[in-house]
Amino acid sequence: MTTQGLKPLYWEPDPRAGYRVERRPDGGLNVTFWKVDEYTLRHWRDFAATHELYSDRLNRNLYDLRALDHLPEAAIQYAVEINTDPAARRVRVAVLVRSPEVQQAVERIVALTPGGGAEVAVFTDPEAAEAWLARPLEEMA
Repeated sequence: MTTQGLKPLYWEPDPRAGYRVERRPDGGLNVTFWKVDEYTLRHWRDFAATHELYSDRLNRNLYDLRALDHLPEAAIQYAVEINTDPAARRVRVAVLVRSPEVQQAVERIVALTPGGGAEVAVFTDPEAAEAWLARPLEEMA
């Protein structure tokens, strides 16, 4: 377990996993993916499920998927599973994409989440994503 001056970050670096997680200054997470193989997806799924167990307040997370050209079906299904956890309703997630295919996959994740989950928006511009994340959390639906 790693701490960075805020609440614990339930993520340990793994050289085989194609993503990293850092604590944001606002207490949320920056999650950056550069590959989405099965090992990475399982590692992320375990991290995300554990992290949601300890979610105790509204959070802002930024997922940077700009290094990806696609999201495999397993990634979509894992994300839907995590987004259906009731704790996801306390999260605002900005997703940075470069590929229209990845944008469509993220939009599909949101559409497949029954009853809603995290408040999610997709961006190509990091500044626009940060501005959206900076909105007061009280405005979350």
